[in-house]
Amino acid sequence: MKANNSTLSQGKTPLAQPAFLPVTPQEINALGWNGLDVLLISGDAYVDHPSFAMALLGRWLVEHGFRTAILPQPEWEGENALAAMAAFPRPRLFAGVSAGAIDSMLAHYTAFRKKRHDDAYTPGGKAGKRPNRATLVYTGLLRRAFPGLPVLLGGLEASLRRVSHYDFWSDSLRNSILPDSKADLILCGMAEQSLLQAAQKAEALLLEHPQYAQQEYFDNKNNRDAYRKDLALACATLPGAVTLHAPAQLALLAQALPTSPIALHSHEAILQDPAKLIENTINLEAHTHQGVAFLTQSAGQRTLLLAPPPAPLSSAEMDAIYNLPYTRLPHPCYAEPVPAWEMIRTSITTHRGCGGGCSFCSLALHQGRKISSRGRESILQEAAIIAKGPHGAQNLAQIIATAQSQGQSPRNAQNPPKWAGSISDVGGPSANMWQGFCSASPQRCKRPSCLHPAPCPHFKVDQTACIALLRDIAAQPGIRHVRVASGVRFDLALQNRAALKAYTMDYTGGQLKVAPEHICEDVLTYMRKPPQAVFEEFLRAFGEFSSAARKEQYVIPYLISAFPGCTDKHMRDLKNWLQKRGWSPKQVQCFIPTPGTVATAMYYAGQDAQGRKICVARSDKERLQQHHILLGPTSESGRNTRR
Repeated sequence: MKANNSTLSQGKTPLAQPAFLPVTPQEINALGWNGLDVLLISGDAYVDHPSFAMALLGRWLVEHGFRTAILPQPEWEGENALAAMAAFPRPRLFAGVSAGAIDSMLAHYTAFRKKRHDDAYTPGGKAGKRPNRATLVYTGLLRRAFPGLPVLLGGLEASLRRVSHYDFWSDSLRNSILPDSKADLILCGMAEQSLLQAAQKAEALLLEHPQYAQQEYFDNKNNRDAYRKDLALACATLPGAVTLHAPAQLALLAQALPTSPIALHSHEAILQDPAKLIENTINLEAHTHQGVAFLTQSAGQRTLLLAPPPAPLSSAEMDAIYNLPYTRLPHPCYAEPVPAWEMIRTSITTHRGCGGGCSFCSLALHQGRKISSRGRESILQEAAIIAKGPHGAQNLAQIIATAQSQGQSPRNAQNPPKWAGSISDVGGPSANMWQGFCSASPQRCKRPSCLHPAPCPHFKVDQTACIALLRDIAAQPGIRHVRVASGVRFDLALQNRAALKAYTMDYTGGQLKVAPEHICEDVLTYMRKPPQAVFEEFLRAFGEFSSAARKEQYVIPYLISAFPGCTDKHMRDLKNWLQKRGWSPKQVQCFIPTPGTVATAMYYAGQDAQGRKICVARSDKERLQQHHILLGPTSESGRNTRR
């Protein structure tokens, strides 16, 4: 079908927001859209809540005039898979692919490579709705369904695998996910602005080359790479973009860059010397935090170009995104509840980013250490929406009726739980970092963490303002309780005892999550976690405040076994420390080497960040042995937290 000039101007005028973004061709037609601009594919179910990336990104594109549909958890095996995807109208601009909220391999396998039996992001919690290495599989299906269509990768799986990385599940060094998937570019990190700019650049290309909007053009196999290559080149310098280039093309691009790119060690060099993966990972951390340089990494005959990461969103930008009219419900087509939605349906995100920089945490390479905070009024507005009922923005019957009128089948048999008057969580990666900022210059900062080995004096957080926000939320009509379930950074909390007292006495629902992870000093150093003495000081303060409030409350410590550099003796020391306190640990995760982190590079190389050899429990027998020291031989893995 040929595109006309009127469709080419689409994307400049905001569109009306539908009750739910369309997930079928029928729903697209019912909205009166003459075609589709962008198709977003996700390994997660579609929940129209701002904590779910595809809902947020899709509504953001619609807000800017781009007709956007979501294909959640598409069929991926069997003869119907290709036909189901090809049934959608060919997207005019591009398709975006994400494996979902977590790496698909982590979603499927435990720390001991055993198949998981559930998936919190799937209706009914059922496992198996997304494939292993979902980004690769979905991209392959798109290539066959829509020849010549550009494919953009995003989400955690793509961000953490953007350069050469150690893959725990195959026990091998894998190349960047970009050439492996044969996609056209990656947009790393929190990519709302970059994705919007990519859509605008694609729009401009179609105006310049009208043939790119014509199906007949792509029926000729010789034409199928032209648009893809043009769009990748146009987007190569977008914040967070990763693109792949031949030497001549890279040389031309480099001439237009403000400074010469910094070269990471090549894929082949890391294969020869695993310690080079640690150097690359540390440089990538600095690149993410400082946000000024371009990077390159060669693999074979081509080279990756990595643009600086997106700048943290301003409060106004965050508010604009979170104030969009989310229904806060799973799409009505689902007959079973989505467990992840049940956990977060009455929670509020106040900020992104974490200054902790823990060596095992994927946030360092995805959201980054810089904090992006929403404004107070936007947060209070969301609290008021939640307090209106189990659905949020409007009456459930009205939402379903609107969905019906737009061709969306209201087969959702679940009834949202009644509003109990309790906001389940207010926070972000760490609840007490709202409005945190660096008072110095992050571009020149050499620290891998804002809080380790001790809190940086330039990292400023007004925790009194955090508490005032919680009190303002609690004062909203219909709200009886406000909880902080996302956990607090306890070394930061100790800097403001009045705030710590409030967290303890007013906003802890009997249990407060904290993450000491260990108590042995050398292991804590490898983790970039606070010293044992700091954690013990926090426990004393928590106990005093709980007693003063006459509340029986408990700290729930998150712990890690088999961390790189951790020995059996370290685990016995941890066990003895817990026994002296009368604690029986429940929240214990055996270390999983997730792609992209410094801890994973240490695991792969058998060295710490300074190049010293360390003990690494590599075999399942060694890993289980450390795990069993804490939990006993009947437990394979404790906590199901996937970090």
